[in-house]
Amino acid sequence: MQLIYLAPLAWSSFAQRPHMFVRWFHEKYQGPVLWVNPYPTRFPQLNDFKRLGAAADACATPTPDWLEVVSPKSLPIEPLPGSQFVNVALWLPLLKKLQEFAAQNDTLLAIGKPSALALMVLDKLPQGKSFYDAMDDYPQFYRGLSRAAFSGREKKVARRVTTMAVSSTQLHERWQTQRSDVQLIRNGVMPDYFLPLAPRALHPQQPVFGYVGTIAHWFDWSWVISLAQLFPAACVRLIGPCYVTPPENLPSNIQLLPACDHAAAIEAMKSFSVGLIPFLLDQLTASVDPIKFYEYRALGIPVVATAFGEMLQHQFQSGTFLSRSENDIVNVVGAALVYSDTDDQRMTFIAENSWATRFDELCNTTTAR
Repeated sequence: MQLIYLAPLAWSSFAQRPHMFVRWFHEKYQGPVLWVNPYPTRFPQLNDFKRLGAAADACATPTPDWLEVVSPKSLPIEPLPGSQFVNVALWLPLLKKLQEFAAQNDTLLAIGKPSALALMVLDKLPQGKSFYDAMDDYPQFYRGLSRAAFSGREKKVARRVTTMAVSSTQLHERWQTQRSDVQLIRNGVMPDYFLPLAPRALHPQQPVFGYVGTIAHWFDWSWVISLAQLFPAACVRLIGPCYVTPPENLPSNIQLLPACDHAAAIEAMKSFSVGLIPFLLDQLTASVDPIKFYEYRALGIPVVATAFGEMLQHQFQSGTFLSRSENDIVNVVGAALVYSDTDDQRMTFIAENSWATRFDELCNTTTAR
């Protein structure tokens, strides 16, 4: 079996769930993968030009020989009614390529981001197996006409695919009202990055409170600043692309470091005393299951997070501490600093939360239909 993957992010970006899915697929079925980079599905915004200036090479994922990456051409007009009839002229070579690829063998069409192109590909490959992986509450990334148009396309994709999965409890509850067979497949870890086990960094005099990931409008700067002020001897290390302007006069113990590739990010995490996930509580983060939670814990690093999304489910796991306001930071972080795992606990966590374990849950229903 082979795979066409209409991806929600470029292959060259920092490795995330989509990259792990296609790697799992290839290892399981030994088939080639055709990865289709995303194109604009909303009107351009000012922040988009800032993203264009980011150094993609700093966090690029290497392209294996079994995977081909293609990038659709399009005009950024998708929210407009009938826009697909304009863009289809640009998509014809790609549609032909996808049909020729699918004709070579049994093919799974996986959709990581609904779009007019995704609906068109479903039309062109009506007999094949198809899968939609809803990794976020996507409409929350959009506004106005763009949000309404995207929401409509997402519902059409969800109705038409043979299998659908979601990444969080909130998404599962939402989509169950439209598809009783939707599956909850949380995020996970790639064991290769964490075995053999690395010793946990200990900094009793100067703890390192670390965060690796995108810093955008969902990032809780107020909470992080309070943490830095309450622990002036600690280093608060924030690593990743920043798509918002940081507050002025940040405490001197907050370090802002640039994005890096996945392997370098894992190495950077090994220096953390505590892993941070400081997100605001809103409708977008209510549906988020952060991959960094699994990666911190696989390294034996205790996690301190705000009480958002899937962290409300993870709070019952060992080594996980939730802060519900800036008033409880001292107690919550203090408890995290004295926590430690055994090697057996870490090995069990990695095995139970590997990407292969996650996607194998999906395998039978996706490929049998």
